[in-house]
Amino acid sequence: MSDDRLFLITGATGKTGGGAIRLLLERGYRARALVHREDERSRALAEAGAEVVVADLHDLDGVTEAVRGVSGAYFCHPILPGLVDATVIFAQAAAEAGVRSVVNMSQISARREAGSNAARQHWLGERVLDRTDLLTTHLRPTFFAEWLPVSWEKRDGEGYLRLPFGEGRHAPIAAVDQSRVIAAVLVEPEPHHRAIYPLHGPVELDHYEIAGALAGVLGHPVHYEPIGVEEFSASMLARGYDPHLVQHLGNVAIDYRNGVFAGTNDVVEKVGGRPALSVEEFAREKRADFETSGPRFVPAS
Repeated sequence: MSDDRLFLITGATGKTGGGAIRLLLERGYRARALVHREDERSRALAEAGAEVVVADLHDLDGVTEAVRGVSGAYFCHPILPGLVDATVIFAQAAAEAGVRSVVNMSQISARREAGSNAARQHWLGERVLDRTDLLTTHLRPTFFAEWLPVSWEKRDGEGYLRLPFGEGRHAPIAAVDQSRVIAAVLVEPEPHHRAIYPLHGPVELDHYEIAGALAGVLGHPVHYEPIGVEEFSASMLARGYDPHLVQHLGNVAIDYRNGVFAGTNDVVEKVGGRPALSVEEFAREKRADFETSGPRFVPAS
């Protein structure tokens, strides 16, 4: 294979897809960004050297055009209804176009018996892709480190995480580290064919320890306030979040408490070529994101 291969990145304006496409461009590869609309983010990708196509993952004709001439693709669907349909559409279009490989963004809770509809759909999507001739790699990340500033509330100079995770543990994984794995597998898919890679950060923590790590970097108190799953879900629904997302988050909160998200490994370093960021390193790099509050999923009573 020569360096004129063309790689398709879906979710190209998102954190993992955006990082992967920039890495590919920096390394001299051609990259095509599939986006849902033209905006500042898609224009920035075009300025960086990407070919930009506007298409919907649920539109067979649009996806068929997007995969034309592509060697490998990163497939990423948001936590919204329609994942299995989109996976079938992608698989069919990719087969017709002669795409050689796919890196599939799944999640650590993906399994047949998952309580989350989205997690079960990810498991089904994996099985669909496994039945194709594509060189297929599935990524199953634990909770992203980016979840922390999104779920963060800052008031009176102190930080708060009000989340339904009890005393469960995980090793937060930054999007930038996932992007390195995605780019590496796209460029050299053969060693990773049929691999299922759980993606973790370097240190497993509970949310009390995460709060302590953030406090040490940010220089002010940070508090973890565990709440009930029912309160969390009801508050999100009241604030207008998509019911599919709320059903997912409520069920993975239970999974989290039961240890499904726990563990750590060195996949990021071995495949992506660099050790994964710790919570402290992530907070230093994203300090500005902690200066204001996130959506405040469940405000203090």
